[in-house]
Order: sequence, then structure tokens, then C-alpha cells
Amino acid sequence: MAPAPGDPAPDFALADDSGAIVRLRDLRGRRVVLYAYPADDTPGCTRQACALRDSWPEIAATGAAVYGLSPDDVASHVAFRAKFSLPFPLLADPDRELIDALGFWGVRPNGTTGVIRSTVLIDADGVIERVWHPIDPDAHLELLRDALGP
Repeated sequence: MAPAPGDPAPDFALADDSGAIVRLRDLRGRRVVLYAYPADDTPGCTRQACALRDSWPEIAATGAAVYGLSPDDVASHVAFRAKFSLPFPLLADPDRELIDALGFWGVRPNGTTGVIRSTVLIDADGVIERVWHPIDPDAHLELLRDALGP
């Protein structure tokens, strides 16, 4: 089950595409966007990531930390990020620790089982501010823009 606004966000320690360990507790004081997607270099996931890339100056200006999250490994993330020049890190969750803790694994709208494309916005104190579960990859950017504000 996906978290609800007001719930504490699950702490995590996951490797990003550079191999660095990212921990939620180290991001306190900043809003954090975690967007979970099924797989690197697939059509919907690529559109979603590239929309963020294309609006990156606007998104970055909000001060929020943005991370893509999938069960792909670090090597896959390195290739995906390089291929599309993504300006934000990708977190590897091959054991689905965070994906499961967020309730983002299950039966998807297409009837298959896997990562349910979802996004969570965490406030500067580590509390869930917004959840989009599931989310359309083509609507993701506008919803995020509205939530992050100017």
C-alpha cells in the first residue's frame, strides 16, 4: 500500500548511478522527489525521464532533490543516464527495499506485475507531502511542477 500524505517517509540507503550511497536522512532540509519507474530505456520511462531533463532548470530552481528509482542495477542506470544526458541521479533498488516500502510494486494498470509508476514528494522534515500512485508518464512533469511551485 502506498504511503499517504503526513506519513513519515521510509529511510533508505541505496546506491545511485555513480555508486554513491544516498540516504534520506542525509537529505533533511530539502524536499525530495522519488519517482519510481519500471525499467531503464523503455518507452514510457524514457519519455518521463526526458521530460524532467528538458525542464531541468525549472525543476532544479525549486531546490528539490530529484531521484529516479527502479529495480535496475547501477550499470543499467549508468547507461540510461548517459544515453539521455539525464541531469539527476538514478537509484538502484534491485532488492526492491524502497519500492516495496513505498508500496510501488504490484499489479500495474496494464495487468502485469512490477513497479507501478509512482512518485512521492517528501518534505524537508522527511514527511510524505504528496503521492501520485499510479502516475501517467506523460502527466508526471506538470503534476510535479504544480506541487513544487515556482
